[in-house]
Amino acid sequence: MRLSSVFILFCAFAFAAVFSIGAAWVAAGAVEESSERAVRTELDRDALTWADVDTDGLLVFLIGTAPTEAARFQALSAAGRVVDSARVIDQIDIIDRDGIAPPRFSVELLRNDSGVSMIGLLPASIDRDQLVEDITRAVPNAPLSDLLEVADYPVPDGLDDALEYAVSVLRVLDRSKISIEAGRVTIKGAVENEDTRRRVEADLARRAGDDLRLALDITAPRPVISPFTLRFIKDAEGVRFDACAAPTEDDRSQILKAAADAGLEGKLDCRLGLGTPTKEWGLASALGIRAIDALGGGSITFADADVTLFALEGADQSLFDRVVGALEADLPDVFVVNATLPTPPEAAPEGIPEFTATRSPEGDVQLRGRINSEIARTTADSFARAAFGSSTVRTTARVDETLPANWSSRVLAGLEALSRLSNGAVMVTPDALSISGNTGNQNASSEIAGLLADKLGESEHFEIEITYQEKLDPLLGIPTPEECEAQIVEIIGDRKITFEPGSATLDLATQDIMDEIAELLQICGDIPLVIAGHTDSQGREAMNQQLSQDRAQAVVDALRQRRVLTASYEVRGYGEEQPIATNDTEEGREANRRIEFKLRRPEPVEETETTLESIADSAPTDETLQTDGAEDTSDGQN
Repeated sequence: MRLSSVFILFCAFAFAAVFSIGAAWVAAGAVEESSERAVRTELDRDALTWADVDTDGLLVFLIGTAPTEAARFQALSAAGRVVDSARVIDQIDIIDRDGIAPPRFSVELLRNDSGVSMIGLLPASIDRDQLVEDITRAVPNAPLSDLLEVADYPVPDGLDDALEYAVSVLRVLDRSKISIEAGRVTIKGAVENEDTRRRVEADLARRAGDDLRLALDITAPRPVISPFTLRFIKDAEGVRFDACAAPTEDDRSQILKAAADAGLEGKLDCRLGLGTPTKEWGLASALGIRAIDALGGGSITFADADVTLFALEGADQSLFDRVVGALEADLPDVFVVNATLPTPPEAAPEGIPEFTATRSPEGDVQLRGRINSEIARTTADSFARAAFGSSTVRTTARVDETLPANWSSRVLAGLEALSRLSNGAVMVTPDALSISGNTGNQNASSEIAGLLADKLGESEHFEIEITYQEKLDPLLGIPTPEECEAQIVEIIGDRKITFEPGSATLDLATQDIMDEIAELLQICGDIPLVIAGHTDSQGREAMNQQLSQDRAQAVVDALRQRRVLTASYEVRGYGEEQPIATNDTEEGREANRRIEFKLRRPEPVEETETTLESIADSAPTDETLQTDGAEDTSDGQN
């Protein structure tokens, strides 16, 4: 009995022990599971997906590799919010950034009628709020969508400058896509017309600076060209286009290939536009160019559906007939061909009548030669004054009633063409009209060719020799020489270009002035600038003259070191010859020691009598102008 009671008691205690252990194990598992679940939930709430959790009884182990020390601390804080922080065991590693390449930071700014959007990846240290404020200030009435992501890496060199430049572009282009990387900006946009496109591209390129790589893709609707003109010439001077227009890229390629086969070299271009009379413009133009090549030279002009062909003087008649016949047969029906084979005159008469109009770089205009009536002379003078300004025009043309009836219309067409040039000359003769000169309009040759073809008709022969000069292009924002001269004076202001005492070595204090002047002159380009040196009257005259020459040369050398093209500059040393103040006081002598920048202006050229004038009738009629011998000294200033 006793043994049985002891055994029962022992079994009871054993069962109780096993039950307690089991209950404790179940309770510990429940605590571990609830702690792990709570910590995971908190980590997920903070988007700390890189962290993992393990438990051992009451202990909670955080494991994983944190991207930054801040992220590691954030994970520990999240676990400490749901379990006692004393139970959290930190087993988190930190990424070794030295062995990992930073991501490619790039941003795209999109602007359209709906507003501005920012998309991309930026370094976390960039002031995002300031960027948003800058964009809002640049485009104040456009809603802004911020879709940027950030990464905790250093800011790459050049990214700040690229962002600043890109924000400034937003206010220029209403529709644009601006892609930004460190040191590089790519801009795609659209503007309303071709002139605006050229102006915007020039402005953006000028503001970008040397350290920023810039890629531009600015588009504009194709202009309407009227008349739709192509003019191709092959003669002793070479092969060239005076005007070239095409409706599509395929037509342009077809035209340029035909021109290259005919001998045209160098940069080939053809203006794209609307207004072609037929979809077969490219084929027709190529046929015309091949016809001129087959004839061995001449010119062909397409003005809408009118085709005017001039062969070279002396070309073979049978070849001319064969080539022109084939051209008329091959051209689309819409085109009408007017072909001319000039015959050389048996004896060139002396004193061929001519009318000339010249426009100088300074804007002076002179009309000379012969015109067919007093009414025509008055009309030409009035037209010129309306086109060029009353104060700049001088008319010394003579009346000659023997001239052809269409002489006046050709004169007016030539004057209208001249008005589209910055400077140049027009000559009208019985057989031809020629115009030459300089312009800042890249499309001037095409526009003038279209104008003359429209005004003169099919049978008229005209020659165009026009040179495009960037410095004359108002769309590029390049200042005129006179504006450059005035801006240099403004830059210097109350300051002076100074030298070390008694020498031609520039003072260190002058470096800032020279930098600013050099920056301006790089934009001004090749202008006729005189850099003059002056001294006071102290010392020997010969020594002062040499010192002033050396100092002026030192200024030119300093500009050349700053990458200014100085080939057109002239150095003059005046010594003490041209004082601007008294040399009796220190203040006056200080004023006389100076460097001046002035434009070199052409000396007036005395006009000589032309052959035409020398053979004119010695007995003037009532209609002859009384200003026969008066000439304008501006002639020859082109």
